[in-house]
Amino acid sequence: MAIKNRYEFMYYVACTDSNPNGDPDMGNTPRMDPQTMQGYISDVSTKRLIRNYVSMAREGEPGMEIIVQQSTNMNRQIARAKRESGVDDCAKTKEAVYAGRKKACELFYDVRTFGAVMSTGPNAGQVRGPVQITFGRSMDPILPLDLSITRMAVTDSVKGKELKLEDYVKMETEKSADELQTIGRKQLIPFGLYEIRGFISANLAAETGFDDEDLQLLFEAIMNMYEHNRSSSKGEMEVVSPLIIFKHVGTDSDEKQRMRQAKLGCAPAHKLFELVNVKKREDVVYPRKYKDYDARIDLKHIPTGVEVGFKEDAFSDIVWGSLPKTEEWLKNE
Repeated sequence: MAIKNRYEFMYYVACTDSNPNGDPDMGNTPRMDPQTMQGYISDVSTKRLIRNYVSMAREGEPGMEIIVQQSTNMNRQIARAKRESGVDDCAKTKEAVYAGRKKACELFYDVRTFGAVMSTGPNAGQVRGPVQITFGRSMDPILPLDLSITRMAVTDSVKGKELKLEDYVKMETEKSADELQTIGRKQLIPFGLYEIRGFISANLAAETGFDDEDLQLLFEAIMNMYEHNRSSSKGEMEVVSPLIIFKHVGTDSDEKQRMRQAKLGCAPAHKLFELVNVKKREDVVYPRKYKDYDARIDLKHIPTGVEVGFKEDAFSDIVWGSLPKTEEWLKNE
């Protein structure tokens, strides 16, 4: 069954000597707000990491496939969904489109989670996903660096000519040591602490079939996704806070009315996010670690009808109502 409660969540990502999310139109420079110089991590980047984690952790399990994969044509998967639903790949009737849409939600985790536009070829309509994630924004201005690097080898070839082993050996012999080196660039920031927020709609979950298993997998993926995304440009990126989860449960004594409140929500999302306060410590000029910030949450003013929970790592249970005893960074005001 689809989830019955509205949720909001937030977490903090620390980026140290890495490129959190490069902009290809700007030479892969870390994304940032040109007015405030605060850094960005795009929602697309976060969703890609979640997709990668689900694909790795639940490979081969029914309903856990990913439709947005590298170097593939999504129209093939859309056509497959329509065919497996029992309709013709190219059928355009309302019934055929809906059947393909429903089957795609059953097959693909990312479709029933984030939604998808599936009207690009074999029409299966559009899906509004129940889970939406914001751009991550750094707490303070970042300092993008563009560093020169040297590779002690080259990959030269001759345009338009097929070369054999002997040709490469000859090229290497005829060139000097300096000509067999390559100068490149690497973009990074010394440090940034990013806040990322998310929203989960129970009403849209009812349309896609996003259920509690999907929800728990989403939380698991968020807490573990950076651990499986190490690279030379992202060597030190990690979720450094517990996952802070706001669950709307309702207040009414009438069960039917309470369930309606749980779906629609009992407080505005921005008011819930304001309960968390993260700011740079007064004695710190240039933060270089997440503990250069103080993090506090006001548990005394959680609105009626809302529960707050904390998930410390990928496989721990959610602790509802109070901070986990092992948590040190996030403190209760």
